[in-house]
Amino acid sequence: MADPRPLLAVDGPSLIYRAFFALPDSITDGEGRPVNGLLGATNLILQAVERHDPRAVVLCWGAEAATYRVELLPAYHADRPPVPDALAPQLEWAGAFWGAFGWHSLVHDTLEADDLLGSLAAVEVEAGGRALLFTGDRDMFQCVSDRVAVLWPGGGKGGPEVIDVEGVRRRYGIDPALVPDFIALRGDPSDSIPGGKGIGEKTARDLLLEYGSLEGAIANAVRERPRVQAALRGQAGELRAYKRIATLVHVPVERPPDRETDWAGAAAAARERGMNRLAERLEAKLAA
Repeated sequence: MADPRPLLAVDGPSLIYRAFFALPDSITDGEGRPVNGLLGATNLILQAVERHDPRAVVLCWGAEAATYRVELLPAYHADRPPVPDALAPQLEWAGAFWGAFGWHSLVHDTLEADDLLGSLAAVEVEAGGRALLFTGDRDMFQCVSDRVAVLWPGGGKGGPEVIDVEGVRRRYGIDPALVPDFIALRGDPSDSIPGGKGIGEKTARDLLLEYGSLEGAIANAVRERPRVQAALRGQAGELRAYKRIATLVHVPVERPPDRETDWAGAAAAARERGMNRLAERLEAKLAA
């Protein structure tokens, strides 16, 4: 019988980047090196652990841009700035640091962390479990189901916001499975996906509600007003490529075993990085 507690799969780079830009790099370790991204991301994950009591935590790491996605769209991720000098070492330290917490790491060289998150969710659901995907990437909304939810950073003191099926519908007006179609039509500036010319969020949503999919919209382009018809017919090949880029790739992964957070190991790792207040908080878990 599956553990009723969820698997917590975390987009490691996403959370570290978010924390790095949210906190000052004056937060340093004992040698004066910035640890703001690492500390902030750790606090976010601990918030999720304390609130959702996962059976295990898995950190996902991948390529900045999947090879096949760049082949389909050379501009994919091209507008993203280089990794700041103060952030690069923190990304390197993260795997070993969080390993001391008893948290697994999963790495892929040519695909992205998103693909690993989606694959873990699929494996967990196949085993009868539930998954929580902690990420700031909207692409992951395509994975949401009655057994999979996205934890969205920035939920306030109560922790990250839980985005379920109804949450996706409230945001986009469509079901989760149509998120790649939606991205293809509307575009995604964060990934440098341009979308259909002249097709915004409302038009993308309306097309999908009317025709059921990107292919349905393309097949019925003649029924649309001239501007939308021109985009659907003239850019059909591009739109299909954009959908492929937005669609997660399944990676063969094993279902992670149950593993509780190692509070003693976590506290020791925090002290080693000069995160003394965090260490005290973790040591308090041992005394509880």
